Amino acid sequence: MTVVLRRVNRILLALVGLLLLVVGGAVLAAGLDLSVPSWWPWSGPSDVLLSRADRQRWRDEGWWWPVVIAALGILVLLFLWWLLAQFRRARLREVVIDTGDGDAAVIRGRALTSVLVADVAAQHGVADARVALTGRRTAPRARVALRLEPQAAPGETLHALTHEALANARTSTGLASLPAEARLRAVRHRASRVT
Repeated sequence: MTVVLRRVNRILLALVGLLLLVVGGAVLAAGLDLSVPSWWPWSGPSDVLLSRADRQRWRDEGWWWPVVIAALGILVLLFLWWLLAQFRRARLREVVIDTGDGDAAVIRGRALTSVLVADVAAQHGVADARVALTGRRTAPRARVALRLEPQAAPGETLHALTHEALANARTSTGLASLPAEARLRAVRHRASRVT
């Protein structure tokens, strides 16, 4: 789903960008009174986007307004779907582990993330930890967000994350690899006064 969503995003953004570039270029060229080809929709600064005849051409047709409203409604629904799809995160609900005997074991994604969160949050200097599993069911990836306390050492925290928490998760689940992306932020704190 995420690969399809990325492709749809790129195609839609490219089409919208191309359309805006062409329309903007045409309006700019006409507004600056540049020499434009004869087929160009606007010829000069005094030209209008839609003439009065163009605006009133379809007004008396009975099918015109229902078609316009239906087309605009479909466009609004498509853009709403696209907008909502941006906020949906593709989290793994389950991880499939090859047991080696021809069968597969299934681990719930929430169980694995909660164990990872508990492991990471127990480290010295970590104020808060969040873990999300992404990727495929057979090849999960971890996205880790850590908030560090002021006295925490980021290098030590990353070392502990890599060699303890993620290593424990790989070992206990039998995964060959568990790639991870870690984002570290410092906890906001008030400056201490020295008296």
